[in-house]
Amino acid sequence: MSNTIETLLLRNLRDVFGEADSERRRSAIEALYCADCVVNLPPGQYHGHDALQRIAGKLRASHPDYVYTPHSAPQVVQDGGRIDWGSGPEGEPPRYTGIDIIIARDEKISALYVFLDSEPV
Repeated sequence: MSNTIETLLLRNLRDVFGEADSERRRSAIEALYCADCVVNLPPGQYHGHDALQRIAGKLRASHPDYVYTPHSAPQVVQDGGRIDWGSGPEGEPPRYTGIDIIIARDEKISALYVFLDSEPV
């Protein structure tokens, strides 16, 4: 399952939180997340695909020119994984950084925990 978790972590950055197109983001959410997923972000806790679609779209709209860049290879332990990342305009140093930690079930993300090292600017 380690390849699956690595892929989930990388695709989540790019295809969910980094995707501006609402339809492509929704398709990625359905492919990557369990229907009963729980997403824990600094602004709050969100349950299910609809809530994730709303908050990911809101976050994307707040920084439309930012990209998420992994700062390390994903790490996997059993059914969990983590990845360090930065976000900012492409080609520039990150404006903020964080870490995503996921728990996988049935080859999808059942829980996501996002920790920020600094506040988005």
